[in-house]
Amino acid sequence: MARSCKRPTLGPSLRPPAGFTLIELLVVLAALALLLGLAVPRYVEHVDRAREIVLKQNLRAMRDAIDKFNADRGRYPSELAELAKERYLREVPPDPVTDSVLTWTVVPPPSGAQGQVYDVHSGAAGLSRDGSLYAAW
Repeated sequence: MARSCKRPTLGPSLRPPAGFTLIELLVVLAALALLLGLAVPRYVEHVDRAREIVLKQNLRAMRDAIDKFNADRGRYPSELAELAKERYLREVPPDPVTDSVLTWTVVPPPSGAQGQVYDVHSGAAGLSRDGSLYAAW
């Protein structure tokens, strides 16, 4: 009698289950929550820092343009848009904290000087990361 050389096969009850168990899913979700809990606050901090840096650069550029306008024309601009119209700026930059060009606070020149725009400040409410007011910059 010849022997059969068949390999044993796994029956339906001996196959490994397909998919993940609830415990495995919970462990993965807990690890993801831990990583997000560490990463998100750092991301928000970097975004805030970037906004403040851009705000300082925008203020510096507009103040420089105001000074150059005054040196060339002998008067201060009547509005911020005049700086862009006369090509001292490509455009009035938005305040990165408020994300609007309409929130800039304009400081008029001292008495006796012509024009309306002597200085500019941010119109954003609130404190910066160093504790100073945005409006004081």
